[in-house]
Amino acid sequence: MNDHRTTTAVSDASACWPALPLEAWKDTRDTLHMLTQIVGKVRLELTPKVNHWWNVTLHVSARGLTTGMIPYGDRVFEMEFDFIEHKLAIRSSKPQTRAIALKPRPVADFYREFTSVLHELGIDVSIWKMPVEVADAIPFDQDTVHRAYDPEYARRFWRVLASVDEVFKVFRSRFIGKSSPSQFFWGSFDHAVTRFSGRKAPPRNEADPVLRRIMAEAYSHEVISAGWWPGGGEVKDAAFYCYAAPQPVGFEKQTVLPQSAFYHFGLGEFVLMYDEVRKVKSPSEMVLDFLESTYQAGAITGKWDRAALEREPQPAAGAA
Repeated sequence: MNDHRTTTAVSDASACWPALPLEAWKDTRDTLHMLTQIVGKVRLELTPKVNHWWNVTLHVSARGLTTGMIPYGDRVFEMEFDFIEHKLAIRSSKPQTRAIALKPRPVADFYREFTSVLHELGIDVSIWKMPVEVADAIPFDQDTVHRAYDPEYARRFWRVLASVDEVFKVFRSRFIGKSSPSQFFWGSFDHAVTRFSGRKAPPRNEADPVLRRIMAEAYSHEVISAGWWPGGGEVKDAAFYCYAAPQPVGFEKQTVLPQSAFYHFGLGEFVLMYDEVRKVKSPSEMVLDFLESTYQAGAITGKWDRAALEREPQPAAGAA
């Protein structure tokens, strides 16, 4: 590991950026998406609301993904997806600890055991059983479709997130304006960090009422948001992305780094494929170049007050 006082403070060992072809673990990804939503919705119900839904996200831990501390009556508890021993660990300050195995089985079975274990711990919470931000959603207690769990790819997924999180935190440290934590969104199943200009954004008009509520809170102010997700839809494999909302005129025409990055007109985002990052000697430096140049593309075209928002404004390496 590099000295964390250095400019980049990130690691570039090849094991930190493992291969993660979507085709090889798509079914496991889809199952994990449902499991993280179940756990995330408990956090949604029990924690005070924070702007942009930051109270409901998961965070990368030394073993997987964690809710962090959740208050409940006279105690606190934490839930952690452990992708080393492949279990969901539930720890309470009582102290009480339970573990639910992560293994191939229907989401409905996991949901029943999960609610039973919470009840045994004296934690009674009701969540909305319908997944969000997915097509053809199936209520958790009826979902016998999603059942795959490949421990090797679950571990690789976490290892990628750990590397991504480390780079995103370096990127975040360069900004003194309002910025989100580096965090995992279980709705969209991606890891993101977001910078804010400080100005309010125009209202959004999504047709779906649930999505409208989510997006109205997420995009109440101007943002430039970057992240990583496992891929799907128009992007067939894992990729880094960056978008500005609302998108300023000329954003898509800006030159960004590295050369392999491109603007995806279907998504309205700059995209850098994860496999391109894995090819180079210093993946972390490539990701930082992408984050910085795409941010500058949005900040310049959006006329952000960079002198007031950036700790040390970076050279415009790519944005025209």
